[in-house]
Amino acid sequence: MFCSSIERVEEFKYLGTTLTIQISIQEEIKNSLKSGNASYHSVHNVLSYSLLFRNLKIKIYRTKNLPLVVYGCETWSLTLREDPRLRVCENRVLKIFGPKRDEVTGEWRRLHNEELNDPYSSPNIVRVIKWRRMKWAVHVARTGRGEERRIQGFDGET
Repeated sequence: MFCSSIERVEEFKYLGTTLTIQISIQEEIKNSLKSGNASYHSVHNVLSYSLLFRNLKIKIYRTKNLPLVVYGCETWSLTLREDPRLRVCENRVLKIFGPKRDEVTGEWRRLHNEELNDPYSSPNIVRVIKWRRMKWAVHVARTGRGEERRIQGFDGET
């Protein structure tokens, strides 16, 4: 076979995730948020169009922006510092729902952060990440048990 040495590097990108010598999830989240922002700005003109139905805007967000931000989130260990950064990114995108008429004054105003998740009718990005991490942990746990069974069955032992 080939006998070659493996080059030692400080960091490299594998399957869209930057792996480094130091475990720095903050840099990975920052890169993810940059990807999400770039994706949002690429469709901003379409999303800001007032005649576009709200359901279509939500579908665009769920299929184009959200997957870019949460890609690889199963391995993230979120701290209290990352939660607000992720929510700010999501709220910035959800402002596409536009202004709302105030019932008391009758004037148009921007939506408050608490009101942004109501029309979206979906958990916020932090909950999505936590759900995906839990789903991944269950998958890993099941895979581990399944491997043991297959190995025992292959050896002829029970």
